[in-house]
Amino acid sequence: MAAVRARLRWTAVRISAALPRPLDPIRSIKLKLAVLLTFAGGIGFVFFWTQIGWIPPRTTLTALLIALVCSQLLAHGITLPLRDMTAAAQRMARGDYTVRVRASSRDEVGQLAEAFNRMAGDLAAADRQRRDLIANVSHELRTPITALNALLENLVDGVAEPDPTTLRTALHQTERLGRLVTDLLDLSSIEAGATPLDREEFPIAPLVAEVVAEARVMIAALGRGIRFHTATEPDATAHADRARLHQVLLNLLDNAAGHGPTGGEVRLRAHTVGDDIVIDVEDDGPGIPPAQRATIFDRFTRGGRTDGGGTGLGLAIARWIVDLHGGTIAVTDPGSRIRIVLPAAAPAAPRHPKE
Repeated sequence: MAAVRARLRWTAVRISAALPRPLDPIRSIKLKLAVLLTFAGGIGFVFFWTQIGWIPPRTTLTALLIALVCSQLLAHGITLPLRDMTAAAQRMARGDYTVRVRASSRDEVGQLAEAFNRMAGDLAAADRQRRDLIANVSHELRTPITALNALLENLVDGVAEPDPTTLRTALHQTERLGRLVTDLLDLSSIEAGATPLDREEFPIAPLVAEVVAEARVMIAALGRGIRFHTATEPDATAHADRARLHQVLLNLLDNAAGHGPTGGEVRLRAHTVGDDIVIDVEDDGPGIPPAQRATIFDRFTRGGRTDGGGTGLGLAIARWIVDLHGGTIAVTDPGSRIRIVLPAAAPAAPRHPKE
C-alpha cells in the first residue's frame, strides 16, 4: 500500500507540473491576484446574466472595483514576506547571512519564510565553519613551516650544523605537516561521502591487539612511559570497516596518551551489550569538563592536549567514521573515557511489505 500511495503522489505531482500556467508572464503577484479576482468575478457575472437575467452594470463594476481595491490591500501583507525574502537572498548572495524574514502567517508563505530563516541560519553556520577552518588550517600550517624555515636558514647560514638532532627536528616538523595534510584529506573525503565502507563481520580482539601494538611503537617516541591495558571479550565481534575502525581506535589511543600524565595508563575495553559492541578508551588524565564534551569532536579541538603535537582532527575523523557506521561516540563520566557503540553484527535484511 505504501508503494501505491507513493506512485499516486508522484502521478499527482506530474499532473500538477503539466497543467498550464497562464499567469506566469505576469511579474507581480498582486497583479496576478487582481487578474484572478477579476476573472472569477466575470465568470460569476456571466453566470448570473445568463441564468437569472440582466444585472445593472454600474453595480457590477462598482463591486468589482471594491473587490480589486480590497484584494490589493490584503495582498500587500501576503507579498511582503516574499519581497523581504528577495531582498534577503540578494544580501546573502553578497555574503551577508544575518538578515532574517518575519514569519507571522501560518499559510504556505509563512512556512516558506520559516524555511528560509532556517536555511539562512544553516548557511551562516556553514560560512562560519568555513572561516574557522581556513583560520585553523592556516595556523596549523604556519607553525611547522616557520620552524622548518628557521631551521633551514640556520643550516644555510652555517649557524647550525646538520647533526642528527637538528635533522631529527626537521623530520619531526615534516611529519607534523604530513599528518595534518593526511587528516585534512581524510576528513574531506569522509564528509563528502567519497569514502565507502567495506563492512565485514570480524572478531574485535585481534584488531585491538594490533592497534595497541602500533600505538605502543608510535607513542614510545614521546618518551612519556605510557602503559596500555586491554580487556576484550574473546567472542566479541563487530560489523564494520576494519581499516576505518583501526583508524578510529588508533586516534583514540593517541588522544588518551596525550591527555594522560607521564607514566600513566591507557585502558581499552571492548564488550558486547545486546546487539552492540561497546568500546571504551580511558586514560588517567583529569578528564574533559562537561561543558566541553559536546564540542570535543569538532575540528581542531584538542581539549587540553598536553603534548601539542596533534592536528586537532583525530576526534573529528573518529566521529565521522562512527557516524557512517550508524554508531555513536561520546565522552562519558568521569570525563576521561570515550565510548563507542557499534552494531555487533550485520543488520537483518528489511522485509518488503506486500502491496
